[in-house]
Amino acid sequence: MNIFRTLHRSILILFAVVVVSILALAHISISNIVAEQSRAQQQSHSPALKLITEQLMRPLHISQTLAEAQELKRLMAQPQNKEQEIFSMLARLNKEFDLNFFIASEINRVQYDSRGRKIELDEEKVDWYFRYKAQPETAMADIGQWQNPQFYIDLKIFDKDGKFLGVFGVGKSLKGFTEIFSQYKNRYGYDFIFVDQNKDITLTSDIELLVQGATFKNLSDLPWFKILDEQQQNSSLNNLLLPINGQESLIAELNIQPFDWTLYLVTPLESRQTEISRGFMFSIVTLLVVIFGLFLLIYNLLYYFKKDMQKIKQIDILTELANRSNMNLKFDELMYEKQSVSLVLINLDNFKPINDTHGRKAGDIVLRQVAQMLQNEIRSTDFLGRWSGEEFMLLMPNTGPHEAVDLCQVLCKKLSVMMITTGSISIQITASFGISFTAISRPMAEVISAADDALFTAKREGRNLVKMQLIKSD
Repeated sequence: MNIFRTLHRSILILFAVVVVSILALAHISISNIVAEQSRAQQQSHSPALKLITEQLMRPLHISQTLAEAQELKRLMAQPQNKEQEIFSMLARLNKEFDLNFFIASEINRVQYDSRGRKIELDEEKVDWYFRYKAQPETAMADIGQWQNPQFYIDLKIFDKDGKFLGVFGVGKSLKGFTEIFSQYKNRYGYDFIFVDQNKDITLTSDIELLVQGATFKNLSDLPWFKILDEQQQNSSLNNLLLPINGQESLIAELNIQPFDWTLYLVTPLESRQTEISRGFMFSIVTLLVVIFGLFLLIYNLLYYFKKDMQKIKQIDILTELANRSNMNLKFDELMYEKQSVSLVLINLDNFKPINDTHGRKAGDIVLRQVAQMLQNEIRSTDFLGRWSGEEFMLLMPNTGPHEAVDLCQVLCKKLSVMMITTGSISIQITASFGISFTAISRPMAEVISAADDALFTAKREGRNLVKMQLIKSD
């Protein structure tokens, strides 16, 4: 299908871009950096991407996935008398993902967490909820719980009608972050500093810079940042060499877009390694940005691909056949592939009296059984769908109009002798067939118009007939 071709081509283009970028960066690295030093430095910096992916992106993706769960939306839509069920779900998620989860319900103004605690959503006590509710963003990363600092990802939850149900969140103790940061610092010798859009330091490997009480330390409080002029402070610090704690250090900067945060890697350098490290850090951070950018591109590409696939996979609920939208897509695909096709409209004769006499339930049974019979009798290459109330459409690729007439005569006859049982009564029904054909690419409306005319002829001449009308040449 077109969507598969689009996805395939997009991924190939992205792959080609990454391959070219990596080859170019490798060439620069080989030209400017001693091979052994390059490998050693790369081994020390590659964990930065792993750290971001595991410690920041993993909670984000877990929370985004769980936020779409029907169980969560059901509980948040009707939380009354379901507190035990809410606590049970949160505890289960905590055990499965080793993260703290919570639900802040807009309906009953209560916050539940995976530790079994319940907090009333009072604006004076739980100001973050009302502050976040008033903001246009649907996702936010934040630091909270000053006594035991936690890194939070909060997602607004809405029902299918767009009604705000509350906030679903994931929390991770900063203690785990600082332990990991400390390990990286001891092993590789550099510091991590994460800052938000206000330049407040949210996460860092320097324990002295962590949030104290309810106050964040700001990047502007750091001695090395203060020595920069105003223009430098408001621009990128990437590849900037600065004296920090008595020795030259190289600053690398990476934007963490999902959180609107910035990561600074502060690497102390020996004087004789300054130029080499400058080139290497540039290569590493650029490669990091390319891979991270690719990750986001593929993530968004698959997200939109999933939405398109959901549309493509739509079926008619009653008959479980392809719906009208799907038939349009299939016809467009055949035209794109330049295949000839016979288009058949199948309209059940005297269907309205069945509904009027036996009720809509009996009519639904007739439609389902007719759909099942037609689906079982058509060829594997044909494509059947429900076009409207009692009308079906059959696409017969690479099938001439006369061959289509012969095949439809068989279907028409089998349908006329079919006995449909709807509870205590049995119903016989016939159908009229209208066939059109195109060997060239045409608009679907033009082909359907000819099939409609043929169907009208079949109805006018007594029903239970197969008629064909070819499209008149211009």
